[in-house]
Amino acid sequence: DTFAALQSQAADSATQIATGKDATILVVLQMAGGNDGLNAVVPYSNDFYHNARPKIGQTADKVLKLNGDIAFHSAMTGFKNLYDSGNLAVIQGVGYPNPNRSHFRSTEIWQTASDSDKVEKYGWLGRYFDNACAGADPTVGVVVGRQLPESFFAKTPTGICFDNPQNYRFLSPEHPKPGQTDMTEAAYEKLNETEMANSGANSGASIGSLAAGMPMQGGKVMDFIERTAMDAQISSDEVRGIAARVQNQAIYPNSAFANSLKLVAKLIGGGLPTRIYYVSQGGYDTHTNQLATQQRLLGDLGDSLKAFVDDLKAQGNLQRVLVMTFSEFGRRVTENANGGTDHGAAAPMFIVGNKVKAGLLGR
Repeated sequence: DTFAALQSQAADSATQIATGKDATILVVLQMAGGNDGLNAVVPYSNDFYHNARPKIGQTADKVLKLNGDIAFHSAMTGFKNLYDSGNLAVIQGVGYPNPNRSHFRSTEIWQTASDSDKVEKYGWLGRYFDNACAGADPTVGVVVGRQLPESFFAKTPTGICFDNPQNYRFLSPEHPKPGQTDMTEAAYEKLNETEMANSGANSGASIGSLAAGMPMQGGKVMDFIERTAMDAQISSDEVRGIAARVQNQAIYPNSAFANSLKLVAKLIGGGLPTRIYYVSQGGYDTHTNQLATQQRLLGDLGDSLKAFVDDLKAQGNLQRVLVMTFSEFGRRVTENANGGTDHGAAAPMFIVGNKVKAGLLGR
């Protein structure tokens, strides 16, 4: 009944809101920690590079060459496949003036799209939600993780955040035993079934009857709670239903990051009306032992993205999806004494999709 009421309400609207069911989708991928771009997109023919990195420099006999000067890290076979198939753009040297080498402040600058000397209250995705997504489904933005990124901060809080679809529900601190109902979830479900006074209508019929523009009184507060509980219950049921029903159509690596992309692919394939997905892969703060760490991370990144693209192709959804990576900064050119690199400035971004201007862009 609730979904019927939502569809009826949308049908009566003069302007239909484009959703992830029928429009384009952006997947934002954060490479958290500051990826060393010079060992990811390698200037392997450059003598300055090799002189600055005698221990950790990628040698010409190991890298995955893109041309006579530039190559991918040896672990980035998934990226090389996407590059060769025309589904990957590499934007080199992306940064901002007066770079900040603090993880926290630089991440904040990227998340809010602000100048380095200016502090913004809302994120760049939050500003999009405020200006383009009024009245949209609660799942218009989905973060796969435990914390909402600052890029989602908005005047009107929008989007949902979870690390596991089965945990995206109303749960009490004491989990029920097998066969028992969680009383917290049952209470919210009961709230969504509350009949409007004197109307005899159920929650589905009542959605269009909730008062708007009333003074802040008890009824207004109760209306807000009912709306919030209903939105949360609807999105919880929908996310868990899609995650259980939809099957991935590609083989992914066995990693937490790959599992995040597997879930995003399921939600896209299941028709969740999401415009923005946000996932993160951490561990790129490689002050020590960079060779082994970056080998593992970049291999996981490339293989997971390749599987994600294969999944979307099998669904017939790749033409609607664009993946954008970012990291808060790059690393210094010169390696340090601990087999790693310290905080630097600009770094490459990777853009994945079948409508990108593929190849190497920038210097």
